[in-house]
Amino acid sequence: MAATVQQILQNKGGSTHSVTPATTVLDALKLMAEFNVSAVLVTEGERLVGIFTERDYARKVVLKGLASKDTRVGDLMTQNILTVSPSHTIDDCMAIMTKNHIRHLPVVAQGKLAGIVSIGDAVKSVMEQQQATIDQLSSYIAGGMTT
Repeated sequence: MAATVQQILQNKGGSTHSVTPATTVLDALKLMAEFNVSAVLVTEGERLVGIFTERDYARKVVLKGLASKDTRVGDLMTQNILTVSPSHTIDDCMAIMTKNHIRHLPVVAQGKLAGIVSIGDAVKSVMEQQQATIDQLSSYIAGGMTT
């Protein structure tokens, strides 16, 4: 059975790192570095309005010659972001990420931000499922050989 977003959030926690649209790109990058994350959610109050990623920084700041300390996240963030619910499977998430060339999916439950799932989280989950299957099969085979 495929793991769900809820299971990933239970393992890693539902904490997210967010900034407002008025936050400077430099301050967003400092937050990302402090917590070793490659994306921050952009919120206004409790409302999710966008996401700002390392990819946004590289393509929208560096390549355009903008100054990180003078540019606001709200001017560059990705808007109209895709989200998932806790009941989505990891397979669903991987399909969405692959189809849309994205690496992060905010999780929304009952209209509120519940966490974020990254491509790394999804891959780790799949690897853990595969290892559990291998362990189960190995145990079954070993058990069958001794009886």
